[in-house]
Parts: sequence; structure tokens; C-alpha cells
Amino acid sequence: MNRSALMNVMTAAVRKAGRGLTRDFGEVENLQVSSKGPADFVSNADKRAERTLHRELEKVRPGYGFLMEEGGEIKGTDPQHRWIIDPLDGTTNFLHAIPLFAISVALERDGEIVAGIIYNPVSDELFSAERGKGAYLNERRIRVAARRSLEDSVVTLGIPHLGRGDHDAWLDVQRTLMARTQGIRRTGAAALDLAWVAAGRFDGFVETGLSAWDIAAGIIIVREAGGYVTDTRNRDVSLKTGEVVAANPEVHNELVKSLASAGRA
Repeated sequence: MNRSALMNVMTAAVRKAGRGLTRDFGEVENLQVSSKGPADFVSNADKRAERTLHRELEKVRPGYGFLMEEGGEIKGTDPQHRWIIDPLDGTTNFLHAIPLFAISVALERDGEIVAGIIYNPVSDELFSAERGKGAYLNERRIRVAARRSLEDSVVTLGIPHLGRGDHDAWLDVQRTLMARTQGIRRTGAAALDLAWVAAGRFDGFVETGLSAWDIAAGIIIVREAGGYVTDTRNRDVSLKTGEVVAANPEVHNELVKSLASAGRA
């Protein structure tokens, strides 16, 4: 795989931030037994990773804007380009010493995502894509799974939890998909869900209530891996609505129909 200058810049930034997160993750398990718990520590780890990404990307691409989970939006002198960053997707997993979390970085050009990286530093798995150049896991080209039926598929869902989402509506979705799939999973990290759809590990992914930084990189990685990404009503996905249905074309169509029958579309 011959990386472009842009991908080299992004890769270097996420790997540097990833080294810090890996060190911090090694401390989390020890903090589980403390009376205060690791929540403050994890919040600081999140912010440190974001500062690293901001510093490294700004250094090599001065003038680009930023949209970040912690730091919000920073306007750049270059109005065409904006980095969209989630320094720690899967914070609750990190908090509980579960090694399913990722750094997500996407580049938006004139309102369109043109490159994305999702990196799990614990497993050292780096998923990447650049518009028109395919999707990769480390140095290996990846494609969405070839399964054509929902009945043969494993689907991952963003199931709401305490204080989040419409639980009754999602129970209807789960009932519908439990009856039609090989299994349902919940990883707790939307960026990894999308990356794993792109790599063919999951056959589909459905979630709502997401933020732009949760999904920006994953959208282009799934598409460059041959998948479809839309909202729950089968419209072009928007970073503003936070709705995502991702799969190969056949399974995607069945997922959208299943969501409609469950009242989610």
C-alpha cells in the first residue's frame, strides 16, 4: 500500500495520540478499585489525545479548521478544509478497561469527507480510506462482507442506555432484528462498528443519536470498502442527523425495510 502524503500525515497523528492512550489505558484497571474511580483520569486522557491530534495536524496543515468532540469547532483560514476528530470513541469501554475504543479522524473538503482513519491503539488496527483509493486495514485491502441475506448476517446496534435514547423504540428494533439475523452485537464504539462493517466482521450497523465525529471517518471507510451508508430512511447520510445504517447493498436494503417495519423509519 502506497500512502499519499495526506494519509501519512493522518497516520502519524493518530499513532502519536494512540501511544498516549495506550499508556493511559494501562493505568485504568488499577484505578477500578479506587474510591473515586477512573472517570476523571479517562476524561483527562481523552483531552490529552485531542490536544495531540490538534497539535500534530495543525503543524502539518496550518489553516485547516477543526471540529472536535472536546474542543468544539475551530475555524481555520482555509474555509475548504476541516478536520473532524473524536480522540476517544468508546469512552465507557475505556473507563471499564474494555479494549474496544478508537481514535477517529476525518478530513472534510468543501463539505464532503475525502479521507478517514479509525485506529484502535490496543490492537494496533488502523482502518483507513481516501476517496477513490479503497479501504484498508493496516496494509491489507478490505471489503464489506458478501452475505446477501439478513438471515445470514450478524448486525451491530447502538443500543441506548441510562438517560439516552428511546428505549421502547429500540426494543422494537431489537425484536425485529433478533427474529431475522444470526445475531446482534453491541461494541460501544460507533467508529469501530463502522470499521468492522468495512472489514466484513459485521454485516450491518444501525445507530441514531450520533455526533459528526462519531461517524465521519467511518462513512468513507465503509463506502470505499464497497458498502452503503445512509440514514434510517435510506437518504444520503448527514453528519447533522446522527443516523446511520451501514452494510453491503443487499443487507442494507433489508435493514432499512426492517427498521421501517419496526417504526424507526
